[in-house]
Amino acid sequence: MGKNIVKEKSFLLAIRIVRLYKYLKEEKKEYVMSKQLMRSGTSVGANVRESEHAQSKADFISKLSIAQKEMNETLYWLCLLYTSDAADE
Repeated sequence: MGKNIVKEKSFLLAIRIVRLYKYLKEEKKEYVMSKQLMRSGTSVGANVRESEHAQSKADFISKLSIAQKEMNETLYWLCLLYTSDAADE
């Protein structure tokens, strides 16, 4: 079986999110939005991983749908952090 690009990229996303979270928390003293970002951003890969061992096709689709929703939420928090300049205060 070949490489799973979704699994790889979602894991790399999680690593970047963890690093951004640490930076926002330690350097910018931003706690609320960064925590939300951490939860949604790392959840993407977790749900992709869960989908690998789905019990059915419906379960597989459900797990990837949740991953997609978490990615959308992650984009929301990133946009909010950037647009509000919350990380610059």
